[in-house]
Amino acid sequence: VQLQASGGGLVQAGGSLRLSCAASGSVFRRNYMGWHRQAPGKQREFVAGITDGGSTNYADSVKGRFTISRDNAKNTVYLQMNSLKPEDTAVYYCASPVYWGQGTQVTVSS
Repeated sequence: VQLQASGGGLVQAGGSLRLSCAASGSVFRRNYMGWHRQAPGKQREFVAGITDGGSTNYADSVKGRFTISRDNAKNTVYLQMNSLKPEDTAVYYCASPVYWGQGTQVTVSS
């Protein structure tokens, strides 16, 4: 398995979750890593990304609420999600330029 996402679950609106994605070294090292999500009936969309140097970018819908980070020693990328909204409900995927993880379900109840 090249990318393994975890940390999803059920949370009430306003709550927080932290997603993790463990990658093999060859996948992670010096690569831009991203999180994407797909809600039921919708297309997959970009959520956040981070370069190997730590520069980040976010979708407008999550700016100020989500924070992406990475631990290069652990080959792991994180997505801290705060102030969650029902519209954040989706399957969240981590991705490198070549590989996609299997996804982890995030459900936000109102």
